[in-house]
Amino acid sequence: MAEATVKIEGMSCQHCVMAVKKALGVVPGVVASDVRIGSATVQYDDAKTQQKDIETAIEKAGYKVTK
Repeated sequence: MAEATVKIEGMSCQHCVMAVKKALGVVPGVVASDVRIGSATVQYDDAKTQQKDIETAIEKAGYKVTK
C-alpha cells in the first residue's frame, strides 16, 4: 500500500472537495482519500495504480495538480 499527498489548485468550496473525492473513487486501487480544499492524501494499491493516474483523475475533474 502506498500513500501520496497531492497539492491541488482551483478548489474553493465543499463542492470541489466532493468532485475530487468522486474522481478519486473511480481510480482502480484507490482505497482511501482525505480530500481538503487545496490537497488530497490518497492511499492506494501501487500494484493497481500509480500516482500519475491519481493526478490525471484530479485534472480530468477540472483542477490543477501542483508540485
